[in-house]
Amino acid sequence: MSSDSDEYKNKKAFFNSLLTVYGRKPVLEALQANAIQPIRLHLSQRNRSASIIDQIIELAAGMGTEVCYHSPEALARISKNARQDQGVALDLRCPNFQSLEEFLEAPRASNCVIALDRITNPQNLGMIIRSVTASTASALLVPRKGCAPLNSLVIKASAGTLFRAPIVQTGDLVETLMNCRKAGFQIASLALNAAESALEFQAKAPTIFVLGNETDGISNEISELCDVSLRIPMERGVESLNVAVTAALIAFTASKD
Repeated sequence: MSSDSDEYKNKKAFFNSLLTVYGRKPVLEALQANAIQPIRLHLSQRNRSASIIDQIIELAAGMGTEVCYHSPEALARISKNARQDQGVALDLRCPNFQSLEEFLEAPRASNCVIALDRITNPQNLGMIIRSVTASTASALLVPRKGCAPLNSLVIKASAGTLFRAPIVQTGDLVETLMNCRKAGFQIASLALNAAESALEFQAKAPTIFVLGNETDGISNEISELCDVSLRIPMERGVESLNVAVTAALIAFTASKD
């Protein structure tokens, strides 16, 4: 290994923990949150004077945050959403964000991890984040492609807990789960037609519980990787639960040591 490998790992960990928030109200709320470390505030040079802009600048300056001014085009490249950034974006550090490599190498709070397969509704994703953050589950695996982006809608739905959430942003979910299996995890899917109850499941190894798309459930490719399939038992003719409700049940039952 090279002599600068530790320095490289530290830099990589820092960048993995970064999140860019855009929009005036989301940026203001982020600056008012206690869990984040603002790194850089980006403002459009064409912003007109407004009390919320003044408040954002004042809060950022009080926290020692660098303030940068850009053309609207340059700001759009930072926010990646020119229509909704409202001339404001904020780079911030979420201390509990990790890469998959960092997560696999670090001590875990529990043997329960939740992974998401194509959860596209921001409201659902935000509520899942809130439940996982409130529980003792070790992490929430969120693929960068296929799931709703971690934007202002998700932040709002999470009631601000996104900034404290133990999130592992990953690439391809199939590859991620295969790497986790090599590290000693077993993979469990949540499915309506499964025979075994998730509430009675006794894990024999650290377990990743995969929650599927709101309409289609778990993809066939992911199902083939799973070691076990589980269901949430339901009464009185109820056939299914919202994916965010399922996530909450798993996070608070399966994460018990």
